[in-house]
Amino acid sequence: MEPFDDVRIVPANEASWPDLELIFGSGDAQRCRCQRFKVTEWIWRDSTFDERLEAQEAQTGCGTPGPTSGLVAYVAGEPAGWVAVEPRRAFPKLRTSRIPWKGRAEDKDDPGVWAVTCLVVRKGFRGRGLTYPLARATVPFAREHGARALEAYPMVTRPGKTVTWGELHVGARQVFEDAGFTEVTHPSPRRFVMRVEFTR
Repeated sequence: MEPFDDVRIVPANEASWPDLELIFGSGDAQRCRCQRFKVTEWIWRDSTFDERLEAQEAQTGCGTPGPTSGLVAYVAGEPAGWVAVEPRRAFPKLRTSRIPWKGRAEDKDDPGVWAVTCLVVRKGFRGRGLTYPLARATVPFAREHGARALEAYPMVTRPGKTVTWGELHVGARQVFEDAGFTEVTHPSPRRFVMRVEFTR
């Protein structure tokens, strides 16, 4: 399929809450509401759907001035995609997750390091590379908001291996390579830590 040629990406607080609702649609993304790395315990056991929904609405600040937790992509004016990008310390679960820190020694609460943790593409807009412009848009957004570095935690797929939404919502390695991220570590066969360093 041909890639989209009419993509506009805005901070989530410049989008409407109903638009975000359309993007999250149904299935795992709709249930999670981009809270996997926000909660400190096991997401399905220790939070309810209503709590996750309320948290996401507060975090995105849709339709209001101020901070926000991600970016929204529109294709020909239709809400089509989402990417979560915030200071890394805004994701408590990253502190306790083993994968991102394997082989690394740094301040997990460094306020200058931001993170990309989730990409969601609305049904009907999938399979045409929308995650590429979404990932690229995180770089200037983080830099303009004071980040000194931006991380992502993507994966690669392996022939014959099943990939679940719970894995691939972090994005694919090639998407972040295209956005200018470089590998920091390769902590598991399919997982990577990738990063962009900003110079000032």
